[in-house]
Amino acid sequence: MYDWSEMRDEIDAQWARLRDAFRQKGIDAPQTIARVNADLRPVEGGIRDAAGKVIAPDPATLPPDELDFHGLWLHPALLFAQTCWGPMEIGLSEHVQVIGQPNYDAFEGGQGELYSSAIVMRADGAPSARSPDDGSPLVPLDLLRGMRFTFNNSDSMSGLVGLTRDLEAMGESLDMFSERSESGGHRASIVAIAEGRADVAAIDCLSWALAQRFEPAARQVKVVGWTRRRKGLPFITARTTPEKIVAAMREAVAAAG
Repeated sequence: MYDWSEMRDEIDAQWARLRDAFRQKGIDAPQTIARVNADLRPVEGGIRDAAGKVIAPDPATLPPDELDFHGLWLHPALLFAQTCWGPMEIGLSEHVQVIGQPNYDAFEGGQGELYSSAIVMRADGAPSARSPDDGSPLVPLDLLRGMRFTFNNSDSMSGLVGLTRDLEAMGESLDMFSERSESGGHRASIVAIAEGRADVAAIDCLSWALAQRFEPAARQVKVVGWTRRRKGLPFITARTTPEKIVAAMREAVAAAG
């Protein structure tokens, strides 16, 4: 889920360590990870659920150089992937098993398996807001009201669902924004704010850390608040993955930290 182009070598190295740990436990882990639809095995007639209903198209029928995340997550041959609790809550959890959670201690806004999103707006010279130590939400309603809100996608916990729930707990809703638009990604949301096409977005703390390393537009954006800490993006496998393999992967992921 954090496979930015600048991170490819790091992601590949992370997978190599996990792959080798899996193989030591007798798991037939692939040499490399799938990044595009062409990397996925064809599923004639489409991907089906346990009842035989088609729930995703055959990857071979999709643009080969793109990646349909839902098709990846639902693929019957899925060994290991990362998803978001947004899709999990709206049906994905019925088709997969959770292997574990990443650790977010290294990032402001993270604590163990919990993470929060930085609420960002265009920089104005004032200092950025620090993440509350107790993980409580810090949502500056007066700053946000009437602003143009952009989010990565409609089922994202970090970019939309989490902030929506925090606003509802404060007696507010997304209606407080003058506009809402879907950017297609956290990085795209940051660029939209820097370029003046949007005013505010919620960016998960790891993506915000990556943006500060790799995205020049992040220098024109600052943090004005934080969402409540919630469970981070889980690692998953197919529902049909045998229990013995699931247990072995859980051990390997836990050992990897």
